[in-house]
Amino acid sequence: MSGPANPDEVPQFTVGPDDDGVRLDRWFKRNLPQVGFATVSRWARTGQLRVDGKRADPADRLAAGQVLRVPPAGSAPQSSAKSARQRRPLSDDEVALAESMVLTKDRAAIVLNKPPGLATQGGSGTFSHVDGLLDAYAGEGEPRPRLVHRLDKDTSGVLLIARTPGSAAFFSKRFSGRSARKIYWALVVGVPEIADGLIDLPLAKQPGTGGEKMMVDESGQGQTARSRYRVIDRAGNRAAWVELQPLTGRTHQLRVHMAAIGHPIVGDGKYGGQGAFLTGSISRKMHLHARRLRIEHPEGDHIDVTAPLPDHFAASLAQLGFDEADGDIVLEPVRDVPERTAQKQAAKAHAKQYRKERRGERRKRSEAPPSGRSAPRGKPPRGSGAKPGARPGAPKGKR
Repeated sequence: MSGPANPDEVPQFTVGPDDDGVRLDRWFKRNLPQVGFATVSRWARTGQLRVDGKRADPADRLAAGQVLRVPPAGSAPQSSAKSARQRRPLSDDEVALAESMVLTKDRAAIVLNKPPGLATQGGSGTFSHVDGLLDAYAGEGEPRPRLVHRLDKDTSGVLLIARTPGSAAFFSKRFSGRSARKIYWALVVGVPEIADGLIDLPLAKQPGTGGEKMMVDESGQGQTARSRYRVIDRAGNRAAWVELQPLTGRTHQLRVHMAAIGHPIVGDGKYGGQGAFLTGSISRKMHLHARRLRIEHPEGDHIDVTAPLPDHFAASLAQLGFDEADGDIVLEPVRDVPERTAQKQAAKAHAKQYRKERRGERRKRSEAPPSGRSAPRGKPPRGSGAKPGARPGAPKGKR
């Protein structure tokens, strides 16, 4: 966004590439947050709000390069201390931690390698988290970076941060549309009988846990959840190293799914109980790592980043005799069918099958009248040759 050059002139702003496609009211929320929706609506009704010289509506969508005319009061600086966001001062250790996590960054995104034990967001009793460190990545006058997806506290690996509101909307759409490819590595207890499989089990919040724990729910009320897994290598029957791909984005999905098929992730006592821990010198920390992320970039091409393993995971692979080089594969750009589309297709197929079965039932009823009853009056049985209304005994074809 570029603003007015002379403060005495009627303010005009040029819509930047980051705001391409946003609604006009949303543009104000991003760029002039001191102007409320009621004010924007009043300016639109009275013709004071114009885009490229034409009257505009709050619901209109803007395009990069358009010129937005705002009444003089609209560009006044924020006077309310409440409306101006104050940055939380970060300690030297927090700044160092934030910088140490960066894998790569550009104008649209920052990709982090989140360590295990660090929460993505704050909560009850959680004061150290990635969200609290995001000010370390924002320069003077720059917008605060935003989270667009999450990892569990004890899960390590690739975490994407959007640097602008526009890139946040872009990335969020890719995650919700399932076009982002996420590859996880995990160590699991035992070895799955099927080496390459799909787990399709609906999930729901477990009652009595305050939403902190999920469970498989096949009652019809659970949310659709699908995960692919592939066994990379095995250590006898003791443990397996697996690649996981979540095809949907439910809370704790991979952890619940692997426990549900009898192979909990090593170190995941929440879903695997005591059976999730291996004896010997294998770490008791959770062995689930977001290894790789590939997602479209707002400026074209893709972001494709791989995160190194945390120390405990790398040590466990070595102790079990696994070679890290065996895990990475060529990732083809495969798009999963969006969940709602899949649900509609399934419902349509079910309805078609149901209608087909009902047609068969109707055909059988019409061909064979119920036992002990005569054919309906005026409708002779098929094959009799008689026509409705014919006199008994009359010659065939005559009345």
